[in-house]
Amino acid sequence: MEENLVTLTIDDIKVTTKKGTTILEAAKEAGIDIPTLCFLKDINEVGDCRMCIVEVEGRRGFATSCIQKVEEGMVVHTHTPNVLEARHVILDLIISNHAKDCLTCTRLGNCELQALAAKFNVLNIEFPGERIEHQVDDLSPSIVRDFNKCILCRRCVAACKNVQKIGAIDCINRGFESCISTTENKSLNDVNCTNCGQCIEACPTGALHEKETINDVWAKLKNPDTYVVVQTAPAVRVALR
Repeated sequence: MEENLVTLTIDDIKVTTKKGTTILEAAKEAGIDIPTLCFLKDINEVGDCRMCIVEVEGRRGFATSCIQKVEEGMVVHTHTPNVLEARHVILDLIISNHAKDCLTCTRLGNCELQALAAKFNVLNIEFPGERIEHQVDDLSPSIVRDFNKCILCRRCVAACKNVQKIGAIDCINRGFESCISTTENKSLNDVNCTNCGQCIEACPTGALHEKETINDVWAKLKNPDTYVVVQTAPAVRVALR
């Protein structure tokens, strides 16, 4: 066995992988699916959502597979009854503090939280509790921010800070008051946001989405006094140096 390789067992499958590999990555190499919400490879690997928990023989509690490194001889179970029940409870708690307007959400049918709720058959909220209603920030010319749909995965924060190197948003406040926002909770329109949209791409729910003007376009098309000119896009451009 090469020194930089580790052999472990995941769901009765022998897996040999490189040292420093996480359980999540090793499971993926073996074709084993472990659900995630907050994980973005090389961008956001913090284990906040806890959806990727697994059981490791000889250890108490659950291991967070997106940050737990593999070890020689490790035996991992990813879909035991205890693990599945824990993931169900985690989803229930997340959804209990989430807006329930899925049918009118821009991410309907393309929402990672919705997909996991269906996968784990979360039909009823067992832990309803107090919710804080947040004002929707739609002052930006291109991005709408609705924290009522945020799950605090911090993927948007990581994309803004680690990929774009801007840092316009971060987690503010503590405990139940925690939320993803800007300095002094200002609008995205009033901070150093560059409107790149990478936070939208990273968001697993409808907490961030593009500002749409489709209704304005339809109104213009239906207006008999408007002369409509159609241009195909994107245009093809060539730059010469």
